[in-house]
Amino acid sequence: MIERGILVMNKPQGFTSFDVIGKLRGILKIRRLGHTGTLDPMAEGVLPVLIGTAARACDILPDETKAYRAGFRLGTVTDTQDITGTVLETNAVQVTETALREVIPQFTGEIMQIPPMYSAVQINGKRLYELARGGMEVERPARPAFVTGITLTEYDAASGCGVLEIVCGKGTYVRTIIHDIGKALGCGGCMTSLIRTAACGFTLGEAHTFEEVQQAADSNTLETLIVPTDRLFSVLPAVRLSEAQSKLYKNGVRLDLMRVRGISAEASRYRVYGADGAFLGLADADREEGCLRVFKNL
Repeated sequence: MIERGILVMNKPQGFTSFDVIGKLRGILKIRRLGHTGTLDPMAEGVLPVLIGTAARACDILPDETKAYRAGFRLGTVTDTQDITGTVLETNAVQVTETALREVIPQFTGEIMQIPPMYSAVQINGKRLYELARGGMEVERPARPAFVTGITLTEYDAASGCGVLEIVCGKGTYVRTIIHDIGKALGCGGCMTSLIRTAACGFTLGEAHTFEEVQQAADSNTLETLIVPTDRLFSVLPAVRLSEAQSKLYKNGVRLDLMRVRGISAEASRYRVYGADGAFLGLADADREEGCLRVFKNL
């Protein structure tokens, strides 16, 4: 029985992130599963699934950077901002590669995005996609997003189609980036495909298909696919406790900061390991009180 860990999935098209969880519950025979970030049904790619107590980590991930390979088409505007939606506009495209490359930097760094109507953002207690399906459109406040970089890897000026490699933070809508690039170019644009190539430090090369997971379940080798929970927090420094300290930590007792080995002057949050080397969870250094306190048992 797998108690905790991460199963990195390669989500296929046509599945929602919740669909992936539902199917895995049937294969793994485990109810407590969570995922690290929603992917639209048309998207595919990396979806880390958290198993057992690892699901407690969903909202405290230190690295929420994601990378995408997104296909686009200039000249077409849809209500969903991707190719699955209803076409609202079709415009002639006379955009050179040079012109496109000149516009792209406007959408990197700290930017503001208006969430698309077909999204899970809530306005007055209602999901935007629920309102959109009812034929409504409401005003949405712009939200901050961070885009580390956008690289144009393919572009055909004759068709207005191409591919962008995008690295961004949590809550960024890739299809909105494409929609806004098209708007800035004066012709509109929509997303035609989306592959998440990396998320939370995991890459597409580490991701598994449903078929691979099912085969591992049938052969009783599921453990070989499971990544340890502490991999999610590899960017944090680590401390190792004594046996006595481990017991206190597990019971939520604050530890004397001066007696914990591995504490640095810079870091405030740590990965915590027991005397036997087992990962216990996360802890915060409170230097005003001189203690190391439990942040999350995992």
